[in-house]
Amino acid sequence: MGHDLQREHVVLPVPCISFPRSCLAGGELTGRLDKSQPVVCGHTAPVLDIDWCPHNDNVIASGSEDCTVMVWEIPDGGLTRSLTEPIVTLEGHTKRVGIVLWHPTAQNVLLSAGCDNVILIWDVGCGQSIISIDETHTDLIYSVAWNRNGSLLCTSCKDKKIRIMEPRAGTIIAETEKPHEGNRPVRAVFVSDDQILTTGFSRMSERQIALWDTKAFSSPLTLQELDTSSGVLIPFFDPDTNIVYVAGKGDSSIRYFEVTDESPYIHFLSQYSSKESQRGMGYMPKRGLEVNKCEIARFYKLHERKCEPIAMTVPRKSDLFQEDLYPDTLGPDAALTAEEWLSGKNAEPLLISLKDGYVPSKSRELKVTKNILNVRLPKRSQSSNGSGACEDFTLEQLLEDIKQLKATVAEQEKRIAQLEGNASN
Repeated sequence: MGHDLQREHVVLPVPCISFPRSCLAGGELTGRLDKSQPVVCGHTAPVLDIDWCPHNDNVIASGSEDCTVMVWEIPDGGLTRSLTEPIVTLEGHTKRVGIVLWHPTAQNVLLSAGCDNVILIWDVGCGQSIISIDETHTDLIYSVAWNRNGSLLCTSCKDKKIRIMEPRAGTIIAETEKPHEGNRPVRAVFVSDDQILTTGFSRMSERQIALWDTKAFSSPLTLQELDTSSGVLIPFFDPDTNIVYVAGKGDSSIRYFEVTDESPYIHFLSQYSSKESQRGMGYMPKRGLEVNKCEIARFYKLHERKCEPIAMTVPRKSDLFQEDLYPDTLGPDAALTAEEWLSGKNAEPLLISLKDGYVPSKSRELKVTKNILNVRLPKRSQSSNGSGACEDFTLEQLLEDIKQLKATVAEQEKRIAQLEGNASN
């Protein structure tokens, strides 16, 4: 990836952001949205994080200050009316939920991290937490990232530690203290199973980027100082091109670097700059890009009152498919079920070719075990049960609720008979 990247962008001035799926896929629908544009509005407090499901383009998860995680299904073609009822509400955190993250290979597995210093992993299919990591982090969790096949977690924490964990066993594989000397938040992402990339600050508030070998965690492979600013740098890694994009809240630029196996490991490529600062940043999955335009990345930059799509393209004269830019990439199909992953099985992501462009398959239904009695399921801590644990527990709870309901009905029938007897007298 020694090519210079061209930057192109289209301004989308919308006071309330609500993208139709066609807009996300092709970017052809732009302009100001009507004030009556339907939105997703079921939380009772501000939404802090969202994440689109990698295995269902119609499903999105959200975490909020109301201490809940909600999972929503957006109909094909976008919203026609405001959505207030989620598919499922996940309750288990005691403080606001700042991070939600879908599992990369297991279907219906969702992670959430809250300001209660707890990480919960949910089986969305039955609306329960299947793993609770509640004694590992002693302070606020800054970031969480899965590795490529979802067998490991990498977390950064206010206690100044980076931890590599096996979430199902609850064990720490490796950890390092003070990856960056400064006191401001650190972010970390996997770039391979044995390497992570972190962003942080020096003691003099200089922003830094570093690459680490998790098998020799005592010192970084490389550490580079970028500039002096207060905005926390958020890394986005593309495993297909080995490019990491770095964007900071309050910045007006996106830097990108190539990660290689040889020193100095992190090579600066270029940066996109604009006049307006960003409040947040979204990253389009690879299968949503325009291959015929050599688009290798697309961001959605959130401003005060608009959202700006930013396309990163590589200049090529040929109209032929560029195989070096587009190796087989992550597809929409899950490699594992939630039960298989929970039982200890791992699988690499299922890949697809983008040679003929990505054509979405028919709408995928998210199946959730409905609680027909409208009684909230009890919360559970970390589970070591294998396949079928979620279904068995739900059935047991339903049978108990049915028993209680029958007793209530019998009591009401007895009461009605007494009232009828009194009326006839």
